[in-house]
Amino acid sequence: MSPTRPTTIATRMLEGVVIALDSLRANKVRAALTVLGVAIGVTVVIAMASAITGINQSITQILESAGPKTFFVQRYFQEGVQISDGSDELSPWRRMPWLTTDEAEMIRRVPQVRGVNVGEYTRGPVGFESVDLKGVAIAGMSASWILVNGGTILTGRNFTPVEEAAGARVAIINDKLAESLFPGRDAVGKKIKIFGVPFEVIGLHAEAASLFSNANEPRLAIPHTSFVKIADYEKGWMEIAVIPTESATTIQAQDQVVAALRIKRGLRPSAPNNFAIVTQDRVLEAFNKITAGFFIAMIGLSSVGLMVGGVGVVAIMMISVTERTREIGVRKALGATRGEIMFQFLVEAATLTLVGCVIGMGLGAGVAWGVRSFSPIPASIPMIAVVAALSASILTGVLFGLYPASKASRLDPVEALRYE
Repeated sequence: MSPTRPTTIATRMLEGVVIALDSLRANKVRAALTVLGVAIGVTVVIAMASAITGINQSITQILESAGPKTFFVQRYFQEGVQISDGSDELSPWRRMPWLTTDEAEMIRRVPQVRGVNVGEYTRGPVGFESVDLKGVAIAGMSASWILVNGGTILTGRNFTPVEEAAGARVAIINDKLAESLFPGRDAVGKKIKIFGVPFEVIGLHAEAASLFSNANEPRLAIPHTSFVKIADYEKGWMEIAVIPTESATTIQAQDQVVAALRIKRGLRPSAPNNFAIVTQDRVLEAFNKITAGFFIAMIGLSSVGLMVGGVGVVAIMMISVTERTREIGVRKALGATRGEIMFQFLVEAATLTLVGCVIGMGLGAGVAWGVRSFSPIPASIPMIAVVAALSASILTGVLFGLYPASKASRLDPVEALRYE
């Protein structure tokens, strides 16, 4: 190979890029179709990939904060997306009995279980003096929620088992709720109203995401015994979080919990469980099944945009071939091969779509920034999405530029030189 060959290829590529940019300036309206189509497709890819990545990272951090060995007992758990019309056939949870606090206490006594937290959740009004917040996330928890779910109390204290048993009207709030209710003031000791019932704030939770799955909105926890008395919530969806002892594995603790629940519910050996054991792996697997649908939608939407851009590439490149017929004839007469002509036109086509890709990545980054700034989703752009967007845009330019490039390379030099 000649040592000057890489420079020759680079020169041709640079020439193709310059010609493509000139074509964009000369054919603004037609070029806009190409650029806009590719930009829309790439924006969809970048925006959705960044949102899904952020959600995935958030869920992983939440699960890790609860402890790698923590698992959950639920009435029913469905992996992926489920469609229900309300009938018994499409609503299998109706056949599952509710979990009870007696069952939670029984699980607490299992030898290889260190701690148990009973949790039920809803949204409702919370007020302090003239401040009245709607839709605050409210959790009814056991006194052991910090042991099981993770996190620490920044100021104040947690409620005690005695307060839980007595249904004491005490609450632990997160920093976002404290900022909304008591800006610049100490929250501990203040009286707030939850569903119109007075509660005393006894603690401020420092890492609310560990408990509530989201630290970016106002949330609070109260004793479960108080929750069931005052909260407006959907009954039957209690969740029992379980943490094994230090010496026990998650599998060992799960086996003991399953055996204890089956005995308590009188299930025959051949009968399936009428409850669900949910591990962190199952939660992530279910999430991945859900996001798979978003990825399919993302591919479909981006494909439409790239197809529009591809049609624009064909139109612009065919015009370019027509306008430069004499130039092609001259180059062929001077010895340019079909491969060299095709290479130059394919570089031009890829440059057109690459311009749209760059614009789309900028728009997608803007969307990701907006999601990260104005929502609880920590959106971040994965490198694989950038690589996929660049590859897809260049591939679109090459594929849709093949026909115009092939037509240009097959022009007869004599006829091309005669072209007016």
